[in-house]
Formats: sequence, structure tokens, C-alpha cells
Amino acid sequence: MSPTKAICFDVDFTLIYPGPTFQGVGYQQFCARHGLEVDPSKFDRAVAAASVVLDRVQEWIYDPQIFFDYTGQVIRGMGGEGPGVDACAREIYDQWAGNQHFFLYEEVPDVLRDLHGAGLRLGLISNSHRCLASFQSHFEIEGLIAAAISSSEHGYMKPHPSIFEAALRLLEVEPREAVMVGDSFAHDIQGARHLGMQGVLVSRSGRSESPADGVPVIRDLRELRGHLRLEH
Repeated sequence: MSPTKAICFDVDFTLIYPGPTFQGVGYQQFCARHGLEVDPSKFDRAVAAASVVLDRVQEWIYDPQIFFDYTGQVIRGMGGEGPGVDACAREIYDQWAGNQHFFLYEEVPDVLRDLHGAGLRLGLISNSHRCLASFQSHFEIEGLIAAAISSSEHGYMKPHPSIFEAALRLLEVEPREAVMVGDSFAHDIQGARHLGMQGVLVSRSGRSESPADGVPVIRDLRELRGHLRLEH
């Protein structure tokens, strides 16, 4: 087994989580600006029901319409109907790129500094349209990240192999020398494993069972070191 030389991280729900802007009450405020009445208590159920939209992507080509459709489904699931749904979904999509609406998980800065200090090359691979340079600046992690790729710039989304291959080229490592860490088994882990990378699934909700042989499941990033092949 080759030693681990690089770690690629998903961004949303792996390193950061949304604040109130993208919770039920926040959606209610977005919708009100577009003349829509929604029930914020239905937000969690609406998100769960709308998630199937993200799994219908054809050929994993990045297209903002995917996210417009997903967000529109969430709004409708909360009771919003009418001509304002599409415009509201587009506004929410635009605001999702704003770093100010998000928070780093507590352990992230220390873990990234520790891994970087151990000589590992760190990368970011995100399916969002967030500017990853401004992300690093906003959260004061500049200098820790050796490669960053967003699907909106690359053109393909995880789990398409090309986005992982692009990150590996920038990190100058082979797939067997790299680990992909993310919260989505289908997008982050399966895509990476098909290329020959190791995958580590982050389940902050407490899920402990592995979705596949050889895929560790961790609660937060402090557990990650125990699943790396580090040289001593």
C-alpha cells in the first residue's frame, strides 16, 4: 500500500455548514421577497424530498439549472407556489456562493494545520460555484491548500472522474497516494474509489456503519489521521 501523500476535501457539509440564511426561516425570508408564503417547519422534509433532483444529473456536467430545480423543489415542498418560485430559487443559488453565510466546523482549522504540518498536500474539490480562493481567504486557511477545484469552473461535477484527475495533477500525486474526504458516498467516495483513491466518509449526524467495504466512517475530521497511511 502506498503511503498517503495528499488529501482532498469536499467543502460543503465537510468543512463548512450553512448558517440561518439557508435554514427554514432564511428560506422563508427569501420567499417573502418574491411574494411566496412557505412554512419553515417543512424545510427539513422538503430538503430530503428534493435531494433526488441532484441524483438525476446526466453525465455529471455542471449546469446551474440543476441547482435551480433542486431549490425550486425545496420551496414547493415548503408550500411555495407561483411565478416567483424560479426567481427565488435563482437568488438562493446566487447567495449560496457567499462565504459570509457559512461557518467552519469547529475542528477544521486545527486539523488542516496539523495535516499540512505533517507534510501532506491538501486539496479542495467542490460541486458548488463558490470561489475557492475567496473561501480560503475568508476562513483564513490560505497557505494550507495546494489545489482547489470547483465544478462550476472545471465543467464536471463529482463523481465524474475528470474532476478528481484534475486535482491529482495539481497535487502531483497518483490516485493510490491520495484520500478523498467528504459527506456524500455517491459523489465524493464512489467517484474517488473508481479512480483508485481511498475514501473516508464524514457522517456528522452519527451514522457509524460503512456503506462499502474499505470505506471508514468518521464523525469529525479529528478522526481522519487514524485512517491515513503515514510514513513514520
